[in-house]
Amino acid sequence: MLDTQPIFITGIDTGIGKTLVSAILTEKLNADYWKPIQSGDLDNSDTLKVKNLISNPVTQFFPEAYALTQPFSPHKSAALDKVTIDLENIVLPKTDNQLIIEGAGGLMVPLNDNFLIIDLIKQLNAKVILVSKHYLGSINHTLLSLHALKKYGIPVMGVIFNGDKDIYSKSYILDYSEVADLGQIPEFKTINKKTVKEAGKFITL
Repeated sequence: MLDTQPIFITGIDTGIGKTLVSAILTEKLNADYWKPIQSGDLDNSDTLKVKNLISNPVTQFFPEAYALTQPFSPHKSAALDKVTIDLENIVLPKTDNQLIIEGAGGLMVPLNDNFLIIDLIKQLNAKVILVSKHYLGSINHTLLSLHALKKYGIPVMGVIFNGDKDIYSKSYILDYSEVADLGQIPEFKTINKKTVKEAGKFITL
């Protein structure tokens, strides 16, 4: 049974499938969704993408704390927009529902001169689901991400693997890290409300 501690969706790299996983979990859990920091693509933001993939009538979508115009890491996008990301301005939205929080890039992505995404996770007192995808180097990236989360004392619910299977990579990651396998999402030819709803069966929570 899930409690209402927020769930932070982070990935081992950018473009790894965080938005898709966030949509699937939001739909599966009838959860609320929040992307604290959006960098670039404001006309087709991750919040809008997830909103267009959700079927249930329950989910609330909360506005970004920072909506930056440039498609770079948050600290660079903020600098180009002549703003500074202040963690004190990133406050959990009020909800009694399960909250899915989608990160920006990976754990060590800088927000400003002093803080990283992983610091924001710690501040928000969230637990983490790590999204991994098999490619050359992904074992290293996944284990380093899990090591960083452990060092920060951030609870990890488990790993969701996105895309094509690789039993060699997956089994090594799970055996070495001893984290939970929360599922494998196949590569979808089409991503829409139907596939997102059906994809919930691939995730174990």
